[in-house]
Amino acid sequence: MYTEPFGWRGWLLRLGGPMVALVLVVLAWDLAVRWFDIPAYVLPSPERTLDHTLSDWDTLWEGFRITFLTFLMGFLLGAVSGFAFAVLMDMSSWVRSVLYPILIASQAVPVIAISAALTIWLGFGLAPKLVIVALVVFFPVVVNVLDGLNSVDRDMLNLVKSMGASRAKIFRYVKLPATYTPLFSALKLSATFSVTGAVIGEWTASTSGGLGAYLLQANSRLNTAGTFSAIVFLALLGVVSFLLVVGAEYLMTPWRNGSKARRWSRRYWRDDKP
Repeated sequence: MYTEPFGWRGWLLRLGGPMVALVLVVLAWDLAVRWFDIPAYVLPSPERTLDHTLSDWDTLWEGFRITFLTFLMGFLLGAVSGFAFAVLMDMSSWVRSVLYPILIASQAVPVIAISAALTIWLGFGLAPKLVIVALVVFFPVVVNVLDGLNSVDRDMLNLVKSMGASRAKIFRYVKLPATYTPLFSALKLSATFSVTGAVIGEWTASTSGGLGAYLLQANSRLNTAGTFSAIVFLALLGVVSFLLVVGAEYLMTPWRNGSKARRWSRRYWRDDKP
């Protein structure tokens, strides 16, 4: 099968578009501040935000590191527990009928409301922050993985059963690959949402700083430039987390990226076929 190489033009197109969009957003931001003469305490200019970021770089970077570690551990906890929960419900229809309505009802409760109770139960520190981030990831993973398990062709299952495959081999070779696409769809959505969960956790139960605590401190001092600097770092954290999930998807689903259809050209029928 023909495989089209992903050359420098492909990388240029993929990276050039987002970079151009980012430059346009910054230009629009700067022009809006200048044309409408917006005070700095309402909306700082990109230059003022950059100056504050450079002057307070060490504190912002340390906050980014703390928030990223909290996000990463909570994200992994929510993804693993959500996947295991979905497999358990797929194995037992009784467990699914009992627990699935409870899961749906739990999503009606705002995370920020749960965070107050978690602080009371688990105290201040890392534990409540991890639980908050894990809760953001947990439900999308459970729903999408369960849909992937239920989408397996019944004829395929009957075929491998007739060939003597055990339940473990059926899960490994038939059911597990069917969960990859919905799983990574849920993880890519959760990668950005769980950053918000990490910030909420730092607002309610932080004892070690982080970007959430930095935001609270900047708001209390009416430091709008500091607030926007923290927002920029949070946006960077969301982009990094999304790219990490995309990279994991690329490694675990090579069949979705390894082969592409050959492009047609006028000389197509005269080219040597592999």
